[in-house]
Amino acid sequence: MAYRRTPLFYLNVLVVGTCGLIYELLAGTLASYVLGDSVTQFSLIIGLYLSAMGVGAWLSGYLSKNLVRRFLDIELGVGLVGGLSAPLLFMSFAYLGWFKVVLYGVVFLIGVLVGLELPLLMRILREELDFKNLVSRVLTFDYLGALLASLLFPIFLVPTLGLMRTSLLFGMLNAGVALWGSFIFSDLITGGIVFLRSRAIVVLVILTAGMINAKSLTSFAEEGMFDDAIVYAKTSRYQRIVVTRSGMGFKLFLNGNLQFSSSDEYRYHEALVHPAMSTAANPKRILVLGGGDGLAVREILRYPSVEEVLLVDLDPEMTKLGKSLPSLVALNKSSLRDARTKVVNADAMTWLASYEGPLFDVAIVDFPDPNNFSLGKLYTRRLYRLLASRLEPEAPIAVQSTSPLYARISYWCIVETIKASGFQVSPYQATVPSFGVWGYVLARRGPDPIGPPEKLPEGLRYLNTDSLGAMFKFPVDMGPVPTEINRLNDQRLVRYYEEEWRRWQ
Repeated sequence: MAYRRTPLFYLNVLVVGTCGLIYELLAGTLASYVLGDSVTQFSLIIGLYLSAMGVGAWLSGYLSKNLVRRFLDIELGVGLVGGLSAPLLFMSFAYLGWFKVVLYGVVFLIGVLVGLELPLLMRILREELDFKNLVSRVLTFDYLGALLASLLFPIFLVPTLGLMRTSLLFGMLNAGVALWGSFIFSDLITGGIVFLRSRAIVVLVILTAGMINAKSLTSFAEEGMFDDAIVYAKTSRYQRIVVTRSGMGFKLFLNGNLQFSSSDEYRYHEALVHPAMSTAANPKRILVLGGGDGLAVREILRYPSVEEVLLVDLDPEMTKLGKSLPSLVALNKSSLRDARTKVVNADAMTWLASYEGPLFDVAIVDFPDPNNFSLGKLYTRRLYRLLASRLEPEAPIAVQSTSPLYARISYWCIVETIKASGFQVSPYQATVPSFGVWGYVLARRGPDPIGPPEKLPEGLRYLNTDSLGAMFKFPVDMGPVPTEINRLNDQRLVRYYEEEWRRWQ
């Protein structure tokens, strides 16, 4: 092998490192998207992938002839299996009853193939470099590829291309490298080179066809995942947003998790907003954390004293939807277009830490459930202490807090964490048919907890003063249980949540 070709093999190593991690991230993301339980799924997939790479490295010892050809064959295999991994996993979840078998099988196969690649490359290069330089340079380029993948995946690939196209694109990259390598290293390949190139072209054609039809493939797969017709779907930088419609109205899903149904969301949002708003004296400045759909803001704007509502939501695509999707705009009564509403797209914890403006009279906290560590940090003592510092003395807050029936320990963990942050707490619950029994926490700083409000605004569809009082009473099977506090450095809540909700899946 001539020295001039050695850098080209380093480029191959870079591709191996990049594509391998991309396929691993895709599998982990898809698993957490369709199965939930993101911590467990990512842990299992990482462990399985790494162990499969070890199997591949071991199997490489049985390959002794025509190593360049073997490497290009394996590159094609990685391109085909990895490129089709996202379409295959989406389809298998939607239409097969044994999704986990397919998931772990695909991850293991990709891991074995990637594990075969690096040892073969090092053996091909060993005549050109001494062992010390060989190992250091190959591993350097492999790790650089992994770094490149970890940066590209969340920042560019998922928000721009989506999971399906990302998978197919990197499969095309693997196949393209194999085809290109068959020309660059043709003198090192014995026998059947035309057949090798033909296979590479076939793989490229298959993956290109998938790339062209990726939107249709995604729609077809998601139609099998949701009961109702999909009327809107988009992958933002942070999440997959899907809206479905049926005769009962429409539903919003984030990463496959139901956020609301238009048929009964009024129960959820009235219960979230009015206990806090009705106990505040002449509330003027209201802070809403989360709730980018604008439905909580709709309820807040019922109060004539309100002068400003500041909504802080991470995802601009979600708040844009709340202003532009006709059915959602009608449901939230154009609350995000109201002159009193200001929208800030930012991480709530970062925003609270840097905020230096006027204090707020009421805060409504409407984050998604804490099913991963990114969301779990929004339920920590750190966030509640930051929130307290941005409120007027004794200003009430209301926090959506998952189900005290289905996730009893998780619910009371949130209650105790808010209490440990310096608030007096008043837990309460409501029944929302789409979710079952749902829990909230009403709280404020001060000597005494808040009792149920004695007066509510007119025109509510769910709450009245009689039913409101009953919401602050819990039956035995939803009552308090001992829990740990959810801290930023030890998010016990995420573990509680995953363990409890797993029983109901």
